[in-house]
Amino acid sequence: MTRWLSDDEQASWRAWIAVSLLLPDRLSRDLSEQAGISLPDYEILVYLSEAPGRRLRMSELADRTLSSRSRLSHQVDRLSDSGLVDRQPCSDDRRGSFAVLTQAGWDFLVATAPVHVESVREQLVDVLTPEEFAEFGRLCAKVADRLRPAGGEDCAGSDGRE
Repeated sequence: MTRWLSDDEQASWRAWIAVSLLLPDRLSRDLSEQAGISLPDYEILVYLSEAPGRRLRMSELADRTLSSRSRLSHQVDRLSDSGLVDRQPCSDDRRGSFAVLTQAGWDFLVATAPVHVESVREQLVDVLTPEEFAEFGRLCAKVADRLRPAGGEDCAGSDGRE
């Protein structure tokens, strides 16, 4: 028998749907208007900036960004055309390659980060009390853990191809 949502559950579900659609759109619009980059492209720069040597295998970057290998490849090509990222071959795997944050990419990220942080604060962090935001983070992490497939693989796939 189907367990229908209660009125309170339905209200919470609909609020989550609205936030999950509106927040990324707003963050991406702010980045695009103020820095000329989309949120998914900005996210790639962030992940590369946090990696040792500012480089990641394309397959790992796809997993981290929850992107398909094909979609990520197009994004990295676009960022490469802009001089923000380089693609380098993997010496121990002819099929593999690395995405590497260039110095220009690092400089762009450093200049753009305040735009993103201000948008995140304005749209989310400062809307909640510190206690609410901490609880929000714990709840989101709990749901994200449930959604990740067993073995830690994300939705980008795990066939090893890039």
